Amino acid sequence: MANAAIFLCAGSGTRMRGQVADKVLTPLGGHSVFWHSIKAFEDSGLIEHAVVVYRDDEQREALEKVITETNVDWEISWALGGKERQDSVFNGLSETSLLVDYVFIHDCARPMIRIENLHALHQAALENGAAVLAHRVADTIKRAAGSQRKLTARKLKDVPRSNLWAMETPQVFHRETVMECYRRLRLAGLSVTDDTAAVAREGHSVTLVENPFPNPKLTTPADLPYLEFLLQQYAQ
Repeated sequence: MANAAIFLCAGSGTRMRGQVADKVLTPLGGHSVFWHSIKAFEDSGLIEHAVVVYRDDEQREALEKVITETNVDWEISWALGGKERQDSVFNGLSETSLLVDYVFIHDCARPMIRIENLHALHQAALENGAAVLAHRVADTIKRAAGSQRKLTARKLKDVPRSNLWAMETPQVFHRETVMECYRRLRLAGLSVTDDTAAVAREGHSVTLVENPFPNPKLTTPADLPYLEFLLQQYAQ
């Protein structure tokens, strides 16, 4: 049974406010942010094929250097990123081998992925066809009525959090299932923000794999020192 990983690196990173040239190539703990994801998958021994979704030729060249330095033993394919995340995922899926049974889809702006996470996701996907790394929502959540721009004097309504989960990556699916779901999504002209939404739209269930470890996404400059701290605290 063959497994592949799609590494999403093509995001624009606009919320980094120009403080770094490329967030997945930003140094973190002595290596690039991208390297940490590659290394976790390499150490897991779970995949034989990887597709790297890149933004432009300059970024691809830099990503190739990271892969060479990591000395991974995979078949590597490349896919150009699309306008939206779902376009990038579809482009990546299109480059996976027909021999692949399961595919891990991972946003490389999440460098804290752990080997045990990957094995737990793989097992859940084997049993149920789809799995996502996630954590329980701990904050009090409110729904605000009125305009999205004017925040003063808003009426707030509680949203029960007992069944709320925050999605992370990787997300793992049977390849043909998720590929067909994305084909139908494109034909319908609809948008989703993660892969579980694409398969849920077609009636498929997804197994939640609770992550006991922090796995934040690098989104703003303030996230970098926090990620450095986490790397020191949770080094494998």
